[in-house]
Order: sequence, then C-alpha cells, then structure tokens
Amino acid sequence: MPYKERPVERLFYTIGEVSQIINVPVSTVRFWANEFDILKPRKNKKGNRLFMPEDLRNLKIIHHLLKEKGMTIAGAKKYLAEKQQDIDYRFAIREVLLNIREMLVEIRNTI
Repeated sequence: MPYKERPVERLFYTIGEVSQIINVPVSTVRFWANEFDILKPRKNKKGNRLFMPEDLRNLKIIHHLLKEKGMTIAGAKKYLAEKQQDIDYRFAIREVLLNIREMLVEIRNTI
C-alpha cells in the first residue's frame, strides 16, 4: 500500500476555502463568525476574513452541533461555554474515527 502523505496544514484559510471544507455557504460561515465568540478570524488589508486552523476546527465543531446534532445557535453557544474540555476530547476522537473509516473505505474499494 503506497504511503499517503499528510496534507500540509496552512496558516490561514480564506472564507471560500473554509466554506468548501465544511460544506456550507460562505454566508453561513460569515454569520457563524459573527455569532460565536470562539471564532476570531483575522482580516487582511482588503478586509477579507482569514481563518486559522484553530478557527477551522471550531467551525467544524459548530457545524457538528448545529447541523448534525440539530442544536439551536443559543444551545450551541451554551454547550460550547459549559463543556469545552469535553468537546475537545470528543472532537479529537471523532476526527480519528472518520480518518479510520476513510482508510477502511479505500481498502474496501481496492479489494
């Protein structure tokens, strides 16, 4: 099985790239950036939002809470404020399991 290189993690992602990664419209990312205090995108000289990897991770968590778990924005804010350590732990496990699933699907498809 060929070695698959890990993609290089970038310092900043544009709002368009972030919207493609988490599969939501740009307007949704912009709205979430204004609503959630844990998101702190920087702005360049043109005023474009630039998201750091930590912001991208937090956006994935917000997406999971709102879209997959069906929470309201107020509920997600409360959950994030109260259970930050629990969220970090669960999100790390979720990411590992998704990567394992992706590898298993690739193996199944090659058989």
